[in-house]
Amino acid sequence: MVMTGLSMGIVHWGIAGNANEDLQIGDATIPEHWAHLSLWNWQRYGDGPENELPLEAAGDYTRKFGFLNFSDYTVGKTNPELSANTLNSIWYQPEEIDLPRLRHAGAAAARVLGAREQALLRPQLAGELEGLELPACVNATSSSGPTSDAPPVEMESAAIALVAHQLGVPFLTIRSLSDLAGGGSSLSNEAATFLSIAAQNAVDVMLKFVPLLGNADKAGM
Repeated sequence: MVMTGLSMGIVHWGIAGNANEDLQIGDATIPEHWAHLSLWNWQRYGDGPENELPLEAAGDYTRKFGFLNFSDYTVGKTNPELSANTLNSIWYQPEEIDLPRLRHAGAAAARVLGAREQALLRPQLAGELEGLELPACVNATSSSGPTSDAPPVEMESAAIALVAHQLGVPFLTIRSLSDLAGGGSSLSNEAATFLSIAAQNAVDVMLKFVPLLGNADKAGM
């Protein structure tokens, strides 16, 4: 939670997978929009039910529910090798959402917050992060401007954004990328390999961004 003097908001940070081939491991992103598309783990081509899922050992994923193998739906091919689908397999993950409780909390927060000015969301502050040194980046060490509409992929931001929206609280997430888009071998492009780099870069950007909020209030931005 961040208090700027005029209002309160949420700044969330962490790591993310990468769906943009223009971005590199260690790049930090600030998404403009979020979407919750269910929670699932998409396996690499060639992996099957016997292979451990990425981050499964840490308890983030389970193979208990919802296995979908795209090759099972290939039409007109009897040779298993020819019918193999590069989309491979998806493991869906269980979720629990308490919407009645969220609606009740949102109504209560609206009564408390009233028409208070929300000072957290100022798009122009993103420009202040350009040139920020990120020594842990793989191919470059400074921040750049807007790159693409392709999103980072992770598990928490949309859920936190939903709660923040219900409560009428401004929200922003900072996500640093832990892998490359487009796959790659399990040795060179495994999320767990670069967790520390991505996590540190997300923290560095967050520590730079939060003071900008207070400075913006003082300047009347």
